[in-house]
Amino acid sequence: MARRHAAAVSAFLFLLLVGHCHGGKTGICYGRNADDLPGPDKVAQLIRQQSIKYVRIYDTNIDVIKAFANTSVELMVGVPNADLLAFSQYQSNVDTWLKNSILPYYPATIITYITVGAEITESPINVSALVVPAMRNVHAALKKVGLHKKITISSTHSLGVLSRSFPPSAGAFNSSYAHFLKPMLEFLVENQAPFMSEGVIDPNTGLVYTNMFDAQVDSIFFALMALNFKTLKIMITETGWPHKGAAKETGATPDNAQTYNTNLIRHVVNDSGTPAKPGEEIDVYIFSLFNENRKPGIESERNWGLFSPDQSSIYSIDWTGRGNVDIMTGGNRSNGTWCVASTNVSETALQNGLNWACGPGNVDCSAIQPSQPCYQPDTLVSHASYAFNSYYQQNGATDVACGFGGAGMRTTKDPSYDTCVYMAAGSKISTKNSTATPAPSGSSSSLFAQSRTLLLPVLPIVIAVGFL
Repeated sequence: MARRHAAAVSAFLFLLLVGHCHGGKTGICYGRNADDLPGPDKVAQLIRQQSIKYVRIYDTNIDVIKAFANTSVELMVGVPNADLLAFSQYQSNVDTWLKNSILPYYPATIITYITVGAEITESPINVSALVVPAMRNVHAALKKVGLHKKITISSTHSLGVLSRSFPPSAGAFNSSYAHFLKPMLEFLVENQAPFMSEGVIDPNTGLVYTNMFDAQVDSIFFALMALNFKTLKIMITETGWPHKGAAKETGATPDNAQTYNTNLIRHVVNDSGTPAKPGEEIDVYIFSLFNENRKPGIESERNWGLFSPDQSSIYSIDWTGRGNVDIMTGGNRSNGTWCVASTNVSETALQNGLNWACGPGNVDCSAIQPSQPCYQPDTLVSHASYAFNSYYQQNGATDVACGFGGAGMRTTKDPSYDTCVYMAAGSKISTKNSTATPAPSGSSSSLFAQSRTLLLPVLPIVIAVGFL
């Protein structure tokens, strides 16, 4: 997987476009570029203990594949870029690979996807012309043994394949990649496969985007629509948030990582879809299972894991997306700020913001109900201020979290009064079953961004898309 360079976003995401429907699934990425990781057998046990049912690996390591035999865990395996030349040149190379690396362990180990190549537009060596021939050879090999309808083939790409991603409805693929994208898309449609891609109000459609996750997914959707590939669905093959970084990487905290991944899982489990595709089922693989200390680059690059090598949990995650998870707000976010309603906007703007905060925004608005501590004064500005601040504090205390279409404004004066106490940084909240995926704290426009995601700094993300 390509390095995540420092700049504007802290989460990243890989998309997969699929040709069939099912409930949204959440899996985990199992990278192994680290020292002292537990053996594959212990990893398989850990994954089963966490009730994780879907795992992505980046090669076809035999020990790993064997470890997941008879576990009911479904694997997505990969053909690395280094193997594309051999896979594209000779069918016999692929037949031998399938015979030695897949068939001896299938179906005891359930393999559902094979990704051929990864983020090829980011590769230092131009291998783009090799991908589709390699995919076709893998398909032919699977067809010979009757597995072409049981194992789906695709490839992952960075958002660099897009020339435009904002607004989402203007999403378009970079024309310089047409030589391999068009035949790849045709292959994916032909074989009902997904397109994989790496990691606000749309003025063209009027659709409201409350997080970058949805905006970037929809930018891929509209880019596909522009090329008349309307039937492909999207799967996220990598997305996550680092829990540790260098001094300047203030957004990389366990709180932020927990918030992002918890809300993301709920977004998926609830089949919330996106503004352009409401109710659409999207599969997601969270990056990553372990920290990977051998990775080059900035500090956060090595700290995306949910677990340490000793298998201890870095922060808790509810993989069902149905329960409650206690999240400590605070960490490295700036203290002593609140978000209140502006007095210089229309009542309609305030009401829309209030409705959103108490609805999709997942704010507990019971305190502004009749007979409750914050009901008086019974004014729209007062009620909106309480709701805006609750959302603001729960979602990182960032400028974006206090936006509300211009209806919110930050203040350093505590708006609490009498027995009405406004949430502040450091408060402990118990998350509810949310359908929104708000930005974690510290996600400033100067952190963790890749150049291709600078236009949508709402949820720091790096996206990879694939077609099933």
